Amino acid sequence: MSEPRHNMVAYLDPEGKLDAYKEITQWLRESRINKAITFSTPVYKSLIKEFWNSANVIEVDGKELIQGQVNKLNVNVSPNILNSLLELQDDANAPDSILIMCTRGCLLKMKCTDDIFARQINKAKLRLQYKFLLHVLIQCISKSRVGYDMVGNDLIGLMVALVLNKPFNISKFIFANMKENLRRTGSSTYFQQQILDVSEVPTDDYECSTSESSKGR
Repeated sequence: MSEPRHNMVAYLDPEGKLDAYKEITQWLRESRINKAITFSTPVYKSLIKEFWNSANVIEVDGKELIQGQVNKLNVNVSPNILNSLLELQDDANAPDSILIMCTRGCLLKMKCTDDIFARQINKAKLRLQYKFLLHVLIQCISKSRVGYDMVGNDLIGLMVALVLNKPFNISKFIFANMKENLRRTGSSTYFQQQILDVSEVPTDDYECSTSESSKGR
């Protein structure tokens, strides 16, 4: 049984038929998050649940990994694996957050009509192009369920970093949210696209363990 709720794949209007979205969809097609938001693969609830039900955080050579099982094989996930798999072009030394004052200043320039000092904003309060960008980030990258319009400062920070082309380690951002998912209940479908992709890539190419011996996530 497939799981349709999240994370989803963005439709970026490759034929340019939607005039109102032409600029932002072209920008996203050329952005470094293009593969992360457009790569499509069959997703099965049973495999995602198997991974999260068995997942743990472990440390290997001083680096944290998340290890779970897919089809009874061990799968390790790390920021480096996500960076390679999703072709994010991350700088390992880049931060995975943006200063709140920078975020607020950018929201002002975006002419956001919501309270920029609040802990969350409603995507509907942004102009069309930025509303679409934030919608895509909610659907494809965030830990929120699709249809949730209120967005926290962490995801707003990612949007701001992309818009301003500021250094931002997206793979660390995703990995941190995956770690948080381990502490939450009822969230076993989070980042299903990425997990399933990781379970299928060769070990030598992406440092992804699919051996039958277990070390723990």
